[in-house]
Amino acid sequence: MPRSAIFVIDIQKHLAVDPETRVPQADRVIKASEEILQTARSIKDSNGNSSDPLIVFVQHEETPNDGALVKGTEPWELVFHPRAEVEGEILVAKNTRDTFKSNRDLAQRLRDANVTEIVAFGIQSDACVEATCTGALAAGFHVTVLAGAHSTYDADGKTAQEIEREVELRLSTRGARVVRWEKAIAKWVEKQQVA
Repeated sequence: MPRSAIFVIDIQKHLAVDPETRVPQADRVIKASEEILQTARSIKDSNGNSSDPLIVFVQHEETPNDGALVKGTEPWELVFHPRAEVEGEILVAKNTRDTFKSNRDLAQRLRDANVTEIVAFGIQSDACVEATCTGALAAGFHVTVLAGAHSTYDADGKTAQEIEREVELRLSTRGARVVRWEKAIAKWVEKQQVA
């Protein structure tokens, strides 16, 4: 039976919690993420641990020369974690923007688990979220981006929200589906599955 994999991308303390370095829309992303994960886990638990959906927590790692997300440091730590002893909640480390590029066997592992769709949200819209979604599309997966549940920094005279919309437009022209996170989880609850 086809499955979905929810990718929780780089929601790490440096990007989402630290008041000095977090993205401007961090509170919105955290609130959305809490509700998305609560809904997905409720469906997962009611269907049995091995059922849809697979939840993939993506964690970016940098060297001290490249940035603040150095493995083992507080800025690198995740805000949301896979539950221990729960099948189908996994942690995937990466050191490039594209999770699939950092993990060459990931696409095949997902296919082996009957995953056909990637549902993505997190930080940063124009970096790791966009690159991972593009990598998933290139690997042949259907991709859904949860609008309102990803964000980035203001840059180049544009607000984070403007950049979010630009990323969504670029991804939709590449074949991704863009859905408001609230609408997506309402549909999941109605169907009792992530799809």
